[in-house]
Amino acid sequence: MGELQVDKTEFTTKLKTLLAGETPVFPSEATTLEYAQTLDAQDELRHLRDQFIIPTRRFIKKKALDGTIPGVTTTTTNGTVNGNADDDTPVVYFVGNSLGAQPKAVRRHLEAHLETWASIGVNGHFNALSNSPLTSWQDLAADCALKSTNLVGAASPSEIVIMNSLTTNLHLLMASFYRPTATRHKILLEWRPFPSDWYAIQSQISWHGFDPETSMVEIQPSSSSSSPNLYLPTSAILAAIDAHADSAALLLLPGIQYYTGQLFDMRRITAYAQARGIVVGWDLAHAAGNVELALHDWNVDFAVWCTYKYINAGPGAIAGAFIHSRHGGVEFDHATNRHVFRPRLSGWYGNDKSVRFNMDKTFQPTPGAAGFQLSNPSAVDLASLSAALSVFNMTDMAALRAKSVVITAYAEFLLDELLAAAAAGETEEKPAFSIITPRNPAERGAQLSILLWAGLLERVSKALAEEGIMFDARKPDVIRIAPVPMYCTFEDVWRFVEVFRGAISA
Repeated sequence: MGELQVDKTEFTTKLKTLLAGETPVFPSEATTLEYAQTLDAQDELRHLRDQFIIPTRRFIKKKALDGTIPGVTTTTTNGTVNGNADDDTPVVYFVGNSLGAQPKAVRRHLEAHLETWASIGVNGHFNALSNSPLTSWQDLAADCALKSTNLVGAASPSEIVIMNSLTTNLHLLMASFYRPTATRHKILLEWRPFPSDWYAIQSQISWHGFDPETSMVEIQPSSSSSSPNLYLPTSAILAAIDAHADSAALLLLPGIQYYTGQLFDMRRITAYAQARGIVVGWDLAHAAGNVELALHDWNVDFAVWCTYKYINAGPGAIAGAFIHSRHGGVEFDHATNRHVFRPRLSGWYGNDKSVRFNMDKTFQPTPGAAGFQLSNPSAVDLASLSAALSVFNMTDMAALRAKSVVITAYAEFLLDELLAAAAAGETEEKPAFSIITPRNPAERGAQLSILLWAGLLERVSKALAEEGIMFDARKPDVIRIAPVPMYCTFEDVWRFVEVFRGAISA
């Protein structure tokens, strides 16, 4: 694996030319605030932060609505500014892997939607006001699919449908793609899936009359792994595929494992499983908007993702799904006088737009992923997603991924400096933490999961919160930080590590 030297004078060029698999290497002076600030000054993506509202230390203490938002100066009746300079400092927002920061465009898009609704009512389904950032409500889902094409690597928008929530979509696509038989009924999954995926898989197996005890195959880390209880090597996944090649109906894995932040080799795993007759689906909740994806070229059968994490569409935002073009065809059989298409659970919004409002009993699915829709999607949700996707149009996933590799490696470097100091006896006798996210940049996204020694979580969490560091805790002993490249800075990373240093040594 190559190494990428990161110095202050060549940072911008390095971002542009960063290749997958290169490991950023930082000089000794990288531990200083000045170094972090210089990297920020040379970051060509720094303007994207201006597209977001980052909570401030004052606003995260808010207990009631008062009509104010971070970044907008407010005054009292006496004309004095509320708060002070320290209180108005933006927090370090390292929780984009749980909920992305709010794009400023969301307010504009929602206001456009509300004005349209108030002005032309039901006609908003078929008409868009000329200077609106939104298309007609009838076409909003298709417009968001178009804007998501490059985000997930679809061949065309027809492979994407925006609808429902992630787990709902997972159930709908499993209803179509999980077709168990007496001999092929197993679903291969990783040993520590997000609970919602576990529940969905378990219930689908039971719904089909099989026993989850024998039909759910948890892929365990190999015993030769350096972190046998956490890291799941590709070799273990391929071995499990071979072991159940004749009895598995579906392989369903996360693109990025939520707990450790491990990024799986989706291309290789997909091809390996399909060569053995296994359908392959991916949960991209932590991968979409985070890493580069090429779902069509990887020949993925189907995938699902949420849009409230790295895509920044808001809490519980409408989700997305990918169905490869080879599964979305619709043909007319003149012999039976029926349309022929992949079996699915159907609804009227999956009915072709040209005949949808004929209110006919015959289902004629829209070709492609859109034919898997059920109901009229929420225009409010779609307006928020449209706004969030508009920020991605200001850059591309290659540029975001390049910065992500460097800023995540910078966090790793500073944390490693703490470990090195501990090992040298400069602080405590034993290190207070370890990084459980893979060290290889090609095996992770914009997340580091930090395993604390038992009993430290409460103390560390309190110290970070008091200093305006927003992070994610997973009990009993893990904190997750996500330096999202769209709106996080190198100074954010430096600030976090300084507070973390004090917390673990207190």
